[in-house]
Amino acid sequence: MTAFAPAASSHVMNTYGRVPIALERGQGVRVWDVNGKEYLDGLAGIAVNTLGHNHPKFVPALQEQLTKLIHTSNYYNVPGQEVLAQLLTERSHMDNVFFCSTGLEANEAAIKIARKYGVDKGIATPVIVVYEHAFHGRSIATMTATANEKIRNGFGPLLDGFLRVPVNDIEALKKATAGNPNIVGVMMEPIQGEGGLHPMRADYMKQVRELCDANEWLMILDEVQAGMGRTGKWFAHQWAGIVPDVMTLAKGLGSGVPIGAVVARGKAAKVLQPGNHGSTFGGNPLAMRAGVETIRIMEEDQLMQNAADVGEHLKQALKTAFADTPQVLDVRGQGLMIGVELDRPCGALIARGAEEAALLFSVTADTVIRLVPALILSRAEADEIVARLAPLVKKFLSEGAAK
Repeated sequence: MTAFAPAASSHVMNTYGRVPIALERGQGVRVWDVNGKEYLDGLAGIAVNTLGHNHPKFVPALQEQLTKLIHTSNYYNVPGQEVLAQLLTERSHMDNVFFCSTGLEANEAAIKIARKYGVDKGIATPVIVVYEHAFHGRSIATMTATANEKIRNGFGPLLDGFLRVPVNDIEALKKATAGNPNIVGVMMEPIQGEGGLHPMRADYMKQVRELCDANEWLMILDEVQAGMGRTGKWFAHQWAGIVPDVMTLAKGLGSGVPIGAVVARGKAAKVLQPGNHGSTFGGNPLAMRAGVETIRIMEEDQLMQNAADVGEHLKQALKTAFADTPQVLDVRGQGLMIGVELDRPCGALIARGAEEAALLFSVTADTVIRLVPALILSRAEADEIVARLAPLVKKFLSEGAAK
């Protein structure tokens, strides 16, 4: 593997199992490390770099903003917040937005909205329904909502107020909540990114929407990873033709600049009042410009349609490439959010992909290769991903069979 000597990394807390490369620059869907080796980027910073690297429209806009204001404070009006909030509410058919800096913060705020919504109704111990395979973050509250025991273990008692149910089973949801007066909301990812690329079916999301309406629960959708055009629509739930009460965003919203958002409508939009919640960095002028420019460029360059078309091409090409490989159990996803599920743990492929195939991707839920490239990906580049990934996976599987 390309050598990298971490001269000062001993002073960085050991919270990541890093691949021993250090990336230095990027262009489009390609990046180069400090030693000049080129990689095809199928990860896009984990669904963050919507516009790829060094985009010719995006970078000059941020450079201009840097000469004006980077940060002020939410003591004062930030005009960019109004601009970006209008863009998001118009595209989501919702009412207002709270800005923060990360997906974790957005989900934490959504949980607070649901809890206060319940308390305001006289529910002393509000309960939020969450799902198997779910991932919502690593704070104490979002970690409790998350299903992965590896993430949850070792941090002492978790919070009360969460009820977990299986995915895509409306009868199980009805049974688990029957007669419980403390339910205040249902929180789900339309496609469970960290949980293994498990999609919520459109008919199921419609059923949950109806159940929430019937019981005056909030429907909370975590679109941190699947949102912002990645599936071919602005937000993944729009394929089901529904509108949530609360929606969380981050990752691709700023094309690499840290930004999170909570979008709300109706009764949920009025829950938080001055003093209930806040953020130091959230909604700063630089992040707002990044969000506005991301949406503008996505529309100008028709990147949602590109995500739908190239994503379908990539998924079908992967299915063809692995048609003769029974150890590949499934190729699933929507748009440029695709998972390739193997019949065994494959975390080792992250480092091997960089070393042997010069391809960047990740592995979720131990057995699912995740591809979430920039929305500018072309068909030729999608074919290149397949050409690099398929031999790598088949070699890995054959080595396991030989043992």
